[in-house]
Amino acid sequence: MTTQVALDDAVQAAHRTVLDSGLAVRREVLGDEYVDAALSRNAGTDGEGLQEYVSEFVWGGVWTRDGLERRDRSLVTISLLIALGQHNELATHVRTGIRNGLSRKEISETVVHATAYVGCPAGIAAMRVVQQVLVEELGPLQADETTEEDA
Repeated sequence: MTTQVALDDAVQAAHRTVLDSGLAVRREVLGDEYVDAALSRNAGTDGEGLQEYVSEFVWGGVWTRDGLERRDRSLVTISLLIALGQHNELATHVRTGIRNGLSRKEISETVVHATAYVGCPAGIAAMRVVQQVLVEELGPLQADETTEEDA
């Protein structure tokens, strides 16, 4: 075995390890149903490589780093998706945020905070998405609903 072949094998093994780790985190955060649908929808298509990239580098490389808890990563991600106007991904990551322990109040307040920086039209559009997901996931906001921060 040549040095280059051994190096190539080692690199491939490292990629596989990070990919496997990324898929595990992606499943924990997004749920098996979501991940399975994304992978099967792209299997055998031009999008298959992108799914592998996202699993390896985003979920295996970024979401596994030290320094931020998953709930904090969700807040950052939600904010960035608001700024970018990426509403499909915003809906997904609001669900992710709930799964990672964010409260309805924290998610709504993130939209308000982001609006100060991205502008009212972007904030209003984002809040429409967020409200729909919050109702789907948590039910309608109750008139007497409070959080620890509000009490």
